[in-house]
Amino acid sequence: MDIKVAKNRLVHVSTCIGLLLIGIFLFWGYKNGLFQSTETFKNFINSFGIWAPLIFLLIQIIQVVVPILPGAVGCVAGIIIFGPWMGFVYNYIGICIGSIIVFLLSKKYGRRFVRGAIGEKSFDKYIGWVDRGKKFDIMFACAIFFPLAPDDLLCYIAGLTKMKLMKFTTIILLGKPMSIAIYSMGLTEIGKYLITLIQ
Repeated sequence: MDIKVAKNRLVHVSTCIGLLLIGIFLFWGYKNGLFQSTETFKNFINSFGIWAPLIFLLIQIIQVVVPILPGAVGCVAGIIIFGPWMGFVYNYIGICIGSIIVFLLSKKYGRRFVRGAIGEKSFDKYIGWVDRGKKFDIMFACAIFFPLAPDDLLCYIAGLTKMKLMKFTTIILLGKPMSIAIYSMGLTEIGKYLITLIQ
């Protein structure tokens, strides 16, 4: 068998196994209420002791590839569990790795995979962006830099464009800190303020 064919087959099988394991984890998490609130998520992560940071990183990566909970919830949970600085670091690393994985999966498996991953409605809404060339690159960079944009979804769309991995990675690494900081710090402070009002 040709080495390149064998390598591609191995990657494909590994990807399928990985997605299957993610699916099993998501089903288990849903059945056990893992993603219902920040508090249940926090308790789950803390139950791993010294392995908690690694488990949190893996879940942040997974939630980008398969959006199991709003990104803001994960970011706030990271701050609550690990504190403002390390929470930000873990959020940043996990989300960036997840975004790059999404881009690579999209590049390899194409439109059919992306349609299945993000849903028909979202696919039809954003697929027109693919043909905008450099305009897409600018819009994508802005979406990554500012919060509230569907950036995980757009990472899938970016994989269908002619954008190179290096350019994508640069945009993610430079653009993510601002939105993650706003989500992490901003929502945490809003939560604290609301608690003081209730008390």
